[in-house]
Amino acid sequence: MATVTAAAPRATTPGILKHPAVRKLLLLALVAAILVPLANARWASGTWPSALTVDFSEPLTRTSDWIIDNRDGHPLFLYFFGHISNAVVICVRAVYLVLLAAGWAGVTAAASLTAWRVAGPRLATGTAAAFLACGFLGMWIPTMQTLALMIVAVLASVVVGMLLGLAAGLSDRMDRVLRPVLDTMQVLPAFAYLLPVVLVFGIGVPAAVLATVVYAAPPMARLTALGLRGADKEVLEAVESLGATARQRLLTARIPLARKELLLGLNQTIMMALSMAVIASVIGAGGLGDRVYQALASVDVGAALAAGIPIVLLAVVLDRVTGAAGAGLGDEPQPNGRARWLYALVAAVAVAVVGRLLGRLDWPDAWTLNIAEPVNRAVDWMTAHLYSGVPVIGGTADWAAHFTTWVLDPVRDGLQWLPWWSVLLIVATLAWLIGTWRTALTAVLAMAAIGVLGVWGPSLDTLSQVLAAVAVTLVLGFATGIAAARSDRFERLLRPVLDVFQTMPQFVYLIPVVALFGVGRAPAVAAAVVYALPAVVRITTQGLRQVDPAALESSRSLGATPAQQLRQVQLPLARPALLLAVNQGVVLVLAVVIIGGLVGGGALGYDVVFGLAQGDLATGLVAGAAIVCLGLMLDRVTQPTERRAKKGA
Repeated sequence: MATVTAAAPRATTPGILKHPAVRKLLLLALVAAILVPLANARWASGTWPSALTVDFSEPLTRTSDWIIDNRDGHPLFLYFFGHISNAVVICVRAVYLVLLAAGWAGVTAAASLTAWRVAGPRLATGTAAAFLACGFLGMWIPTMQTLALMIVAVLASVVVGMLLGLAAGLSDRMDRVLRPVLDTMQVLPAFAYLLPVVLVFGIGVPAAVLATVVYAAPPMARLTALGLRGADKEVLEAVESLGATARQRLLTARIPLARKELLLGLNQTIMMALSMAVIASVIGAGGLGDRVYQALASVDVGAALAAGIPIVLLAVVLDRVTGAAGAGLGDEPQPNGRARWLYALVAAVAVAVVGRLLGRLDWPDAWTLNIAEPVNRAVDWMTAHLYSGVPVIGGTADWAAHFTTWVLDPVRDGLQWLPWWSVLLIVATLAWLIGTWRTALTAVLAMAAIGVLGVWGPSLDTLSQVLAAVAVTLVLGFATGIAAARSDRFERLLRPVLDVFQTMPQFVYLIPVVALFGVGRAPAVAAAVVYALPAVVRITTQGLRQVDPAALESSRSLGATPAQQLRQVQLPLARPALLLAVNQGVVLVLAVVIIGGLVGGGALGYDVVFGLAQGDLATGLVAGAAIVCLGLMLDRVTQPTERRAKKGA
């Protein structure tokens, strides 16, 4: 007995060492034991050492000055970028003039008839109501400006995305080359795309359209490649056996089989293009986004809401129409389908012609409702009665102040107090535990690049806001997702709310939080939480609902309570989905925290906004590069590799 007892510890220790996480931690501890004393002796201060900082402001300023000075004379700008800029302006202008020529009645009729042909009278009625609401709010012209920019940007994004998707779908080498590029592009916040195009094309519509194309093309490319690679092998072999060439196989088999993925890519491209087109108002895109931006800059919540509602309505209509078109694929074709489309087109043209003959192209001023004044009066009442002084619970301003004092400030101060090398060590540990050594190396290099850029302090400030927002998002999202997974009724009630929230562009979330909390870091965090919450709830609910019913039945037969089933069966089996929810929450939170620089969020978001507004492209580009690095680091720290995700599942 004594021999067995003595041998037990010796048998246990190798078992522990066999665990991959323990081995990784031991290796990291060994490396830290060697490097940390050296780093502490060389750089005792907690801040990033100035000796490891590279001043990019001077070369960036020289570069931006050279570009600005040569925009009108250098052959690169005259014969390449200049032609692209002119083509974009001509296309957007042509679409805008067509929309104006159709008049409010013609555009509304065309949109409604398209919705009717795609999804039926119910969606057609909703579409007509949405376009009429844009007119009643006095936003018809800005809506047409945004729609014109959207149409051109979406068409260009679809063409670029399909070409990249075709290359990746037909070539393994191109797929390997494009995959990390598309991964990185989808991680980056939208603001990061604005600065490079502004540097080349200046402030205006061309920069806005091209930034939108770069932002919105990746989902189209991804889904196109996915559809082509997932085509039925037996169908392709049958077509090849009939002597079809590679081009014929592509046109007659691969692309038709990938129709659903292509339409899903179109839907995602439209939603991302609308979101980016609104954000691009910061660089002179005009339209609804410009109205929201100007209103937020002057804290005019009423005017911001008047422009924000049409954005939401436009997003919901576009999402529903493209979603219905994708869902209808595979159905039996209706008799006289082409004739009905022709009748709808003729009816829309007839309405536009009648409106033009009657001189009713512009929306009548008498039909405009001014909601800005009553909304601002409501905000003033909230400021007087709800911001502070509410008995027991306090006001919204008190909540924001307490959250800033008790959460945001301590997290920021704690991160900035940590020695810089310890931050890199923590990043390496987290990334390696959840991924591979390549993941850890990428995350550490991205974080180190932030220090080299000289924005270590502002980046940690932004990181503190992201961490606080992610913590709140995950608590609320997991709790709501668990409730939705356990109750069909609650899930049905929640679904339309999540649908609407997921279609709203990022910019719109700033309006209600400014009305409730004013400006500052807490409102920026609140907007990020509301924006990221729907995705976390959906992924959590789906992951829990997809747990093997046999495992649940087995645990139930053993007498497990619902709480025990959740803790011991559902949550462990849904681990890959929960990790994906964490990753998506982090990426979405970062996107809105950066935009929060418009409402007092400070840190990197403020530097980007300042650089865009003041023409200080050096400050803006450095902050934009830091945002890219921060997004890349957070993605690597929170997203397990495919191999580990499958192993965990």
